[in-house]
Amino acid sequence: MRVRVPVATLWLAPDRPREVDAAALADVPDMAAWLAALDSHPDDGTSGNGRVGLHGRVHTQVLAGEPVTVVGTDPDHPGWVAVVCPWQPSSRDPRGYPGWLRRAHLAADGTVGTDATEQAASAPDDGSNAPASSPGPVGHPSVPVADRSDIALARGHVGLPYLWGGLSPSGLDCSGLVHFVHRRLGRVLPRDAHDQQAATTPIDPANARPGDLYFFAHSGAPAHHVGIVTDAYRMIHASESRAVVEESLDERRAATLNGAGRIPD
Repeated sequence: MRVRVPVATLWLAPDRPREVDAAALADVPDMAAWLAALDSHPDDGTSGNGRVGLHGRVHTQVLAGEPVTVVGTDPDHPGWVAVVCPWQPSSRDPRGYPGWLRRAHLAADGTVGTDATEQAASAPDDGSNAPASSPGPVGHPSVPVADRSDIALARGHVGLPYLWGGLSPSGLDCSGLVHFVHRRLGRVLPRDAHDQQAATTPIDPANARPGDLYFFAHSGAPAHHVGIVTDAYRMIHASESRAVVEESLDERRAATLNGAGRIPD
């Protein structure tokens, strides 16, 4: 099956959405209304109704035309299906990123084009909502064709507010930014920061060059944050407390710098 709406949110379980998430669950999700509802709780933490309250609720998002494999259902939640997302590699499941979607957000292969195109027509014209037959480059209005590098594409999202689990121009998290940018360039990278680190060639952070990735972790823990290197100890990243920004590593970031990775050609 394939996603038939511009952006569908992948949940940990059918009972994880909150009342404030109603617009994201509509048969045609209203991303603008959903984000406005989240932003009406700007001071809420991870247990609240704001954007960071999606911790422990949302895994990722899937975009129009993206394939998913249905792997289960729940009789107590008939409007939902368990899926894996093969375009988003994950150590959680070798078949692809696992989670739960609204059944209304999916359509059978071969029927998704019309639905997705019609629904994308009313969405922002950022090039991300067009149905796709394979992971690969799509247009981006703020980036000239000649400059569609990973850094140029990432810079096109500077200022976009952070969204936990976000994987579209409506909102991105740190690893979502990396995954989304490279998907546009025809590369398939894992979805999460620690899996992205495992998929890259380790290099000394002092030798990192533009386009490499910086990874951040606490002692003994897997990477929890990632950014795209733009210069020595400088990166573009989605900051959970702010937005997508380009900046040099401050003292706090430098203290958790765990390594750097180079994406294989």
